[in-house]
Parts: sequence; C-alpha cells; structure tokens
Amino acid sequence: MSSDALASADIVIVGGGTAGCVLADRLTESGECTVILIEAGSRDTNPWIHIPIGYGKLLGHPDLDWGYSTVPQPMLDQRQVAVPRGKVLGGSSSTNGLLYVRGQAEDYDDWAKAGADGWSFADTLPYFRKSEDQARGSDSFHGVGGPISVRDPAIASPLGDAFIAGGNEIGIPFQSDFNGPSQTGIGYYQMAVRGRVRCSTAAAYLKRAKNRRNLRVLTDATVEKILFEGGRAVGVEARRSGVSGRILARNSVVLSGGALATPQLLMLSGIGPATHLQNIGIDVLLDSPGVGVGLQDHLNVRVRYRCAQPVTINDSLRSAFGKLKSGLRYIAKGEGPLMVAAGYGAAFFRSDGSHGRPDFQGYLLLFSTDDSGRALERHSGFMTSGYQLRPKSSGALRLTGPNQDDPLSIDPAYLNDDEDSRVLIGGLRRLQQIVASDAMRPWVAGDFVPGIPADDQEWMEYIRANASAGHHFCGTCRIGSDVSAVVSPRLQVRGLNGLRIVDASVMPKIISGNTMAPVVMIAEKASDMILEDLR
Repeated sequence: MSSDALASADIVIVGGGTAGCVLADRLTESGECTVILIEAGSRDTNPWIHIPIGYGKLLGHPDLDWGYSTVPQPMLDQRQVAVPRGKVLGGSSSTNGLLYVRGQAEDYDDWAKAGADGWSFADTLPYFRKSEDQARGSDSFHGVGGPISVRDPAIASPLGDAFIAGGNEIGIPFQSDFNGPSQTGIGYYQMAVRGRVRCSTAAAYLKRAKNRRNLRVLTDATVEKILFEGGRAVGVEARRSGVSGRILARNSVVLSGGALATPQLLMLSGIGPATHLQNIGIDVLLDSPGVGVGLQDHLNVRVRYRCAQPVTINDSLRSAFGKLKSGLRYIAKGEGPLMVAAGYGAAFFRSDGSHGRPDFQGYLLLFSTDDSGRALERHSGFMTSGYQLRPKSSGALRLTGPNQDDPLSIDPAYLNDDEDSRVLIGGLRRLQQIVASDAMRPWVAGDFVPGIPADDQEWMEYIRANASAGHHFCGTCRIGSDVSAVVSPRLQVRGLNGLRIVDASVMPKIISGNTMAPVVMIAEKASDMILEDLR
C-alpha cells in the first residue's frame, strides 16, 4: 500500500459494512470533514447481491463471506455453527435476507434503563424515520425520502394468506405493521428493496457519496492495528495487496467492523481483557474487560413441509423453463420468485400463548431447501422457522493468536440458559399449530422428515441437530454508563481519546427482531454525534 502509506483524513472509518457506508455518506455530505473508508472486502459488483433472492447464493461465498464458524456448541451436539458475515461494501446488508424489522420500543427503553443514556425509543425513533423511505407513506412511526427503501412483498402467494388465517385460528391477530405501535401479530414482512434490487447501505448511502472529493474509499484493505499516541487514536495500520501502510486520522478513528471484527481489532491493538491479551502475547494498552463479552445471536430453527399444490418457489425454479420465465418476469415487472426475501409471512407472539410482549419471531418461507440448506428441494415445499427474540444466553469472542489472520474463537453460548430452550420449544410448537390449522391443512402434503416431534424431548433433539445461526450477532462492545461498558453513550471508547465504535457490537442487548434496521439507526445517530463534536 505504498501509495497510501501516509494517507490522512479527518476521520478514518474501519469497515465499509452496514454502518460504515451510512457514516461515510452522512459525515461527508455537508463538506465539513474528510473521510477515508476502509473495507476488507471488494466492491458490490456481484449481480447476486442486487437480485433479492440472490442471498441464497451469497451465504458462504468464498469471496463475499468471511466464512466464520462458532466453537463447538455443547447444547447443539457439539456442532460448529456457520457464521455468515458479509465481506463486501455494504457488509451483511449486501448479503442478508433483506428483511426490515426494527424490534420493539421496549428494547430501546431497556437499553436506556441499563445505562445507555439517550438511546430510548423516543431518542432513536427520529433516526429510524430519517433513514427510511417507506412505500406506504409517512406517519408518526415511518419516514419517506430517506435512503433505505422499505416496501411490501412483490409476490402474492396463497400460502401467505393461509398462514395468516391459521394464525388467526389460534388467537394471533393480523398485524399490518411490525414496525409500528405494536409488534404483536401475524402478517407479511417488509423488505429493503428499491425497485427490483436490494437496498443495501452501499446502494442507499455510499453510492450517492462515492464521488465526493472529501471521501476516499479503499477496498480489499485489511486493518491490522489501531495506532495510538499518548492514549489517543491517530490512525490505523492496514494491509493491501501484501503491502502495509499507515492511514492517519486527524480527528478520530471509527470502528464499524461489526460485532466480531471490531472487538477483534481492539484486542489486536491491546485493548481488551488484560489477562487474555497477555496469554495471547499482546502488549496491553488498556485493560477493558468488557471487550468481546456479551456476544448474542438468535438461534434459528427451520422446519420443512411438503406442499400439496405447486405454488412454491421450488415449483417456479425447478426447470430451466421456469427459471427463464421467472427471470423475464423479474426483468419486465420487478416481481415474481426472484423478488422473494428470506421471509414472507411474519409472526410475533408469546411462546406460551399468553398476551403481552412477544418473545418469539416466526417466519413462513415460500420454498424448502435440502439438508445442506443451499439447494431447493425437487418437490413442492415450504418452511417455517423461528427463534426466541431475547435470549438470556450470551457468550464471548476471543482471539486465538496475536495476528489478524489467526482464527477467531466465536462462542455465542447458544441455549446455555434453560429458559431459552423453553421459549424456543414453545414458539416452535405454536408455529406447528399454525401449519396444522384448518386454513393451512389443504396446502400441507406431509411433515418434514423425520416427522414432527411429539414432545419436548424430541423437539430438543431436533433443535440440537438442526438449529443454525440467526445471523444477528451483537453486544461485544456494549454501550453503558458503568465502568465495565466498552463505549460511552456517545459511542466513545472508554479510557481512550479519538476512538469510537459504531456497529452492532455496541448494542447492550440483542433487539427483538432482525438487526440491519437498528444498525442503520445507530449509524445515523452516531453521525450526528460525530459532527457535533467536530464543530
């Protein structure tokens, strides 16, 4: 990186993912400061990034996914669970399932009660609205004109109607807006799509900013260490094409690598639990025991069903003619099977059937995959899936060596708390009741193999053998007002100057839903904080 050995800007952003692209745009739009955005992955030129159904081609992609996996999970038959993370501009917003879910108002109020001052729902709602371009229009919960285009599904399916009617049969009311006053109910997911293409933060924010003179974007560049002078972050050391160089920050360094890469970089730079760093052979700059602690994710469980009628994505894309027909429909009208996100029908409810704040999120998917989870099954099929919204279990991320290329020890500690298993089984049972309802019965030709579990023990055996990551990793550098928090409510790393964190790692607790929309909100709010401190 000889040409960039002494590159400098007011602000250096490490990570051009979901949050980093938002920051790069917002911090440069007024012209007040210069920014260098550094991304380890490539530009978002792969066509499957932009076609909504393409997410199935992206998970595990050798060039676009970091290819992480967890350490063996005791409660999942010692399996190492795949951990997809986007390695491309836009990060996981370029590779995820496109669903737009904010979580519950109580999530953010709980953050504030736990010491994240200024992060209540009332504080964060304006930033959700600012980021949103809601196809249904503006109201007190939704915005229009923002960068993230949010729309309803671009495909109609009788399975969705039957799923909703089945939920109504067991007492789950219809819900038209899961991002409105109440999350409870059953309905359809909205998705982050503009026209017929994915609306990642690279497409929504960075694309409009990339030609500004005060923004420089470096791709295929891996940051290996944060540079400090007298307790202040002054830049980073990065590697590109095998050559290392320094990139200096006149004002601040902002870490936006996500819940895994951000604590990794902190620890590689000497910031983290002192004993762990010393054991790895890293000189301690700051003993910060909270770095890497509190790792959470949703544990997802899918159930496959045979469909009695040829109305699924499996049927549409089984043959070469079907693929051609679907492709032409997508090109001509921006609708059909290629517009399908990772969830179609949505359900948020109490796992025990009571009324109150939902603790389970369910999905109806208009396709079914084989045991690998990658290829569509040859027969007509659909799936349900779901997870506990607020798991009590949390784990940690740790280093295995002193170098950036050393593998990470990723331990979300799935189901370490017995309450998590109880809620998960209860929620899966309620999804099973929906599929067994009068409304859905005509569409179901058979259960998944080897059959619906008969009791809690069989459900637990199924979960142990089949559960997968929910792809919502967070919490490893939490916001707080106490001494164990990694960052202050203004996202400044405690004990150091000139260093901020803006990504999912700062979440004090996992939110009740998918994490892209909350990360965008965090970056929008952080942009205002950074600009305020610059002025």
